[in-house]
Amino acid sequence: MAKPHEKLAQSLAVLKELQEGGRRIFKSNELARVHRERLLQNGFLRDVIKGWLMSTGPQAQQQDTTPWYASFWEFCSLYCNDRFGKDWYLSPEQSLLLHAEAPGIPPQVVVNTPKGNNNKIDLLFGTSLYDLKVKEMPAELTEKNRQRVFTVEAALIRVPEAFFQRAPIEMQVAIASVRDVSTVLGLLLDGGHSAVAGRLAGAFRRVGRHAFADDILAAFQAAGYDVRETDPFAGQTGVTTIAAGVPPLVARLRAIWDSQREAVIDMFPKAPGLPVDKDAYMKFVEDIYESDAYHSLSIEGYSVTPELIDRVREGSWNPEIDEEDRKNRDALAARGYYLAFQKVKDSVAAIIDGKPAGALTRETHREWYRELFAPSVTAGILKASALAGYRSHPVYLRASQHVPPRTEAVADGMNELFDLLEAEQEASVRAVLGHWLVGYVHPYPDGNGRMARFIMNAMLASGGYPWTVVRVDDRNAYLAGLEEASGNMNVKTFAAFLAERVRWSMAMAP
Repeated sequence: MAKPHEKLAQSLAVLKELQEGGRRIFKSNELARVHRERLLQNGFLRDVIKGWLMSTGPQAQQQDTTPWYASFWEFCSLYCNDRFGKDWYLSPEQSLLLHAEAPGIPPQVVVNTPKGNNNKIDLLFGTSLYDLKVKEMPAELTEKNRQRVFTVEAALIRVPEAFFQRAPIEMQVAIASVRDVSTVLGLLLDGGHSAVAGRLAGAFRRVGRHAFADDILAAFQAAGYDVRETDPFAGQTGVTTIAAGVPPLVARLRAIWDSQREAVIDMFPKAPGLPVDKDAYMKFVEDIYESDAYHSLSIEGYSVTPELIDRVREGSWNPEIDEEDRKNRDALAARGYYLAFQKVKDSVAAIIDGKPAGALTRETHREWYRELFAPSVTAGILKASALAGYRSHPVYLRASQHVPPRTEAVADGMNELFDLLEAEQEASVRAVLGHWLVGYVHPYPDGNGRMARFIMNAMLASGGYPWTVVRVDDRNAYLAGLEEASGNMNVKTFAAFLAERVRWSMAMAP
């Protein structure tokens, strides 16, 4: 008779076959009852709703949202395809969010379908689907992230004016994706949408696409309509010019930067300017290492002590001789942090000497990252490919509704981020938005938080601000500020938090 662990292994083998191609969501009848119950009991599966299961793992706690958020959009498409066939589509608002590379997890997704019952379907962690019954299917549909959505042009015509105020960044990205005004004009004219035409003409003009605005007005006047141009972005600051055809994530980062930078400037103390006494500044950086390493690693969940940090710094940690050191995940992380800190410190010294912070960080950040994880690779804990740099797979953030951009978009996003850092004149803006947007793009397989804080401190140095530690005691406030920024496109909470920490550092620095 097979032993319990052998039976579980059999069930896991069945699950592995179902997971081919990265699947996380399954119908209950795809597994035999004995395998399904065994995997549920051992924490490898979780019920979503009756008849539907989610792949998870026994290490995930019941309250951990990560497995569900990683599976959410897959569930939406599989469930809707199973129930409605091809007769369903998402709202114009949700369509534009997905087109604009904003695939965050909404509290509710409205699914339009002739087969709907106007029924709310409660899902995990307060999320839901609502199947809204509609008379017929529209023609202007496409697919994005495996969801049936409106084309950008059709969605622009259908969203209410209030959506320009509620999601100005997403609307700018969507407008930038329109390559030819005729694709919008045809839909506007066929529907006689004169009020919408005036609104879109104003929107195109606000983002610098005056020829598109003029073409819309001229075409409607030629067709005998009286069109009144209006600006749906009225009152919004930071609405920026984005060239047509720019990748959505690049357009998104530009719009975020322009819309959020003034809030940072308002929150931050004035930059002191590059220090006259470089030696004193660098001694402060050296002296703060132990505190910075302890707090930065602790925020990421490592269990480190001042004693371990000292042992790593003094070189008495030796994985080649001590087997326990070789296996100690915390010690490996501490050693990597020490090595990376030395490289960042060298970059900070060059910035104090007048090197442009954005350009220098573009050149050196990959070296920082390699030092951060080199000890784990040397010890055989990570594969050598971990040092390659940007991630090659999707990532999902624990307890966050923000979904980082697709893997294919990461390189474009990071190039744009460094362009923005180089062009920005205010050190405070470089520090706050640089930190936030590294985490927003989430370019690395691991270590994104540590890298974001390194970049933050390099940018702070460019304004003469002292090295600033984000304390583990403030972890909840720190992460809440980042979540508010990424989820609601509002950097004020995060900027206020960092400004307070910078003021504290300025009071402590010589």
